[in-house]
Amino acid sequence: QTAYCFCCAVALSQAATLDVDEGNSRIQVDAKATGHGFTGTLEKFTCKAAGDKTTNKPEALSITWDFTDLKTADVKRDAEMIKWLGGGKPKGSFSFVKAWDEKPEGGKAQGTLTINGVSKTISFPYTVAREGANMTIDGRVTIDYKTFGLEMIRSMMVMTVDPKLVIRFHIVGKVK
Repeated sequence: QTAYCFCCAVALSQAATLDVDEGNSRIQVDAKATGHGFTGTLEKFTCKAAGDKTTNKPEALSITWDFTDLKTADVKRDAEMIKWLGGGKPKGSFSFVKAWDEKPEGGKAQGTLTINGVSKTISFPYTVAREGANMTIDGRVTIDYKTFGLEMIRSMMVMTVDPKLVIRFHIVGKVK
């Protein structure tokens, strides 16, 4: 029983949460349209993360946001995006499921991305940089917005937004 309690104490001492600095973190979406490309940046989101502070192995990550906080530097385009998503205050989320090929500097992760009320499993590589208690997690994934039940974006029968979007994230925080 003493050995079991000691093992539990050691295991618990390795768990840590990441106090996410949302002001220095960013989530961006890169889109290609006929004749140009653009980037949307989430100005506000909530991110909770936890993992093993010795190995940097992720154990939990959840991100939630309102699409009204995704800004592309074009007010008209932003308003059209909200209409395309069904109007109101459409929400999105990501929930971590598992990781593999973990090394202290990163690995591969899988999770559930929910957009337009449709949840899909996505997988992507990520990197981790750590200096003392400061940690940065970066990654990117390409999605097809049509798989989330969204219509192909066309304007004036000429301009089309490629359904392949690249989501990039840069999460900064302190390990607690």
